[in-house]
Amino acid sequence: MASPTQIDSTLPARVTDELIERLTALVVADGSREPFTMSEVFTGAAIGALPQSTPSDVVAAFATAREAQRQWAQRPLEERLAVFRRLHELILENNELLVDLIQSGTGKNRRMAFEESCDVPMVISHYLKSAPKLLRSRRRGGPVPVVSNSVELHRPKGVIGVIAPWNFPFAMALSDAIPALIAGNGVVLKPDNKTALAALYGVELLRRAGAPEGLFQVVCGQGPDVGPALIDESDFVMFTGSSATGVTVGERAGRNLIGCSLELGGKNPMIVLDDVDLDEAIPSAIFAVFANAGQACMHIERMYVHERIYDEFSRRFVAAAGALKLGATYDFEPDMGSLASPDQLRRVSAHVEDARAKGATVLCGGRERTDVGPAFYAPTILTGVTPDMHLASAETFGPVVALFRYSSDDEAIRLANDTRYGLNASVWGKDLRRAARIGAQLEAGNVNVNDGFAASFASKGTPSGGWKASGVGVRHGDAGLLKYTDTTNLATLKQQVYNPRPGQSYEQYAQQTKQVLRWMRKLRIR
Repeated sequence: MASPTQIDSTLPARVTDELIERLTALVVADGSREPFTMSEVFTGAAIGALPQSTPSDVVAAFATAREAQRQWAQRPLEERLAVFRRLHELILENNELLVDLIQSGTGKNRRMAFEESCDVPMVISHYLKSAPKLLRSRRRGGPVPVVSNSVELHRPKGVIGVIAPWNFPFAMALSDAIPALIAGNGVVLKPDNKTALAALYGVELLRRAGAPEGLFQVVCGQGPDVGPALIDESDFVMFTGSSATGVTVGERAGRNLIGCSLELGGKNPMIVLDDVDLDEAIPSAIFAVFANAGQACMHIERMYVHERIYDEFSRRFVAAAGALKLGATYDFEPDMGSLASPDQLRRVSAHVEDARAKGATVLCGGRERTDVGPAFYAPTILTGVTPDMHLASAETFGPVVALFRYSSDDEAIRLANDTRYGLNASVWGKDLRRAARIGAQLEAGNVNVNDGFAASFASKGTPSGGWKASGVGVRHGDAGLLKYTDTTNLATLKQQVYNPRPGQSYEQYAQQTKQVLRWMRKLRIR
């Protein structure tokens, strides 16, 4: 087999050299650093040079964004929303090219790339409807009825730093930035070097939709090089990535007394109850584990199956996984695509080999598939996984799952919760009340009944976040927009009532105040 650098790129004709040069020109970089060579994951062929930013470039990007943000925040909300109505349509009109760019950088199959492209229009649709209600001023009761009131105001924080991951480069970059922009903020984005083209294309579409010049800036570089400057210049940081890096981001944000929202890793469990419909559960479990080649923060890595159905479930699940078609193509034929890089391939392979060496049984897969492409790994199912194995507790982030037996609901809940993570969990069964009751006891920010992860993540009206080492803060829902605002309590006192009246002693004033408090409780006046 030829080495990756000897393989010609298979990029679709839509992805031209001119397009790549136009997109990379959006990066704020002075040219003093060696550019990063972007590769097509399916072949390993070089497809373009990505400029690398310096800390000074980061400072300049924030200065530009701040200038544009001050004017953007003064625009009526309806004018800001009009930009996103146009962006919604532009994403759909240019979907084929967008999906090409997602695939070229990530190696995911076309179905997953298409579904990623749909996330941003879904987020736009939600906030087009909810933002006017969330951002309007709200009149509240004051401390003393009639003579006082309070108004809740939400103002943009300023410029938001968004650090986007490589596994969903378009969705996480744009979907996390859109509510910040709608709220009146500017954004400085740092995408991952490997997958920057899809995010940059989103920025180009945003500018075509009417976003002011300078409002959305992009810097590129390795995290240790540009990350500290980005956090130091931000008014709020949105980060998606590993728990280890999230700790670093959170610590620096805390020293700067700014807020942050962190969506981090997971070791997500699925509980399969004994009354499950296997005809429905098997295909969905396959998607929950192997979608995006297992490179989704919310994908399933641990599966607990009731002992009464374990053998039949295992047989059918292994057969379905073994039948998955791998492919390095820009069409909808392959069931599963590539890992994002040879480095990720080595990580996944090391986890499986460690488990195998310590006694785990490989029911299917368990091998690299470099005959398909330089970063492919076979869908893998393991049993006999013990706590001393790396993949028992560490996030593998690949097409690998461990099967376990259990005998009671309480045991399944205990096993599912036995992790430092708490991002996503899944419960499968016909008795929906029983499944929901079990789901409510799982320690995770997202719990899906009769689904792996898509149902909760696609529910844009409900906040989505992680427990424990899986993160701080949320995206989506009301909080997903309001986190990008500062709240002002504007209180007005129409008449001075906080001091004793002329001739009234403080003791009399205190007695009167206590009586007023009793009336307020009885009348439910706040």
